[in-house]
Amino acid sequence: MRLPLQHNAAVIALTLRIGLPTLGACLGCAPRLAQAQEFCQSCEVQVGVGGTYHYWGTTGSLVLPVSLTWSDNRYELAAFRFTDQQVLPLPGTHRERPVADPYWGASLSRRWRLFEQGPVQGYFGFGLAGRSESDVLSVTRWDFAEQLGLRFRLPGDRVIGEVTMRHWSNAGIRLPNHGQDFATVTFRLNSGIFGIGKKDQSTLHQPFKIDRPLVANPLEREPLP
Repeated sequence: MRLPLQHNAAVIALTLRIGLPTLGACLGCAPRLAQAQEFCQSCEVQVGVGGTYHYWGTTGSLVLPVSLTWSDNRYELAAFRFTDQQVLPLPGTHRERPVADPYWGASLSRRWRLFEQGPVQGYFGFGLAGRSESDVLSVTRWDFAEQLGLRFRLPGDRVIGEVTMRHWSNAGIRLPNHGQDFATVTFRLNSGIFGIGKKDQSTLHQPFKIDRPLVANPLEREPLP
């Protein structure tokens, strides 16, 4: 059975009405995808381990960090899991008081290079941190995030590590505000999801050179016996 001409025209019009904007959106997304891929060429994922402290004493919590840096280590987005309860000693006694339960935290920081000497680079960072709960260390869930660390390359330039001292607090806007102090040691993880530095790209992807053509000129072939 043939459909009426008016019905076919309506179907074609509806297809064009939906298809053309969709095609335009896809074409508009193509440059954005290319820009995102170019942006992530400088991304580095790092994982590691750390611990909490206050002044010169440990407060007893293991820290599991995962961080993403980009733009030649100028920016860092990191997530942290504080796995254990934190305690502080009571002055003049042998007792301890709990100050924080296990929680999740995240920070976004801008980093500045302080010095660079051979394979070692010093940096300072400042930004914002968010916590899944408040406690005696900080009554607010949004804090300022400070960091001071060393970035180093192991021999071979294939492994990059960082040792970072971190401090989160609300700058005394609300009390109590002892501050969350912790240190992390992380190493770069080249998972293939994100890009790697140009130096590593040139090392891993050497140009493919051929001294002679793959297929010889048929006229120059020797005749078969």
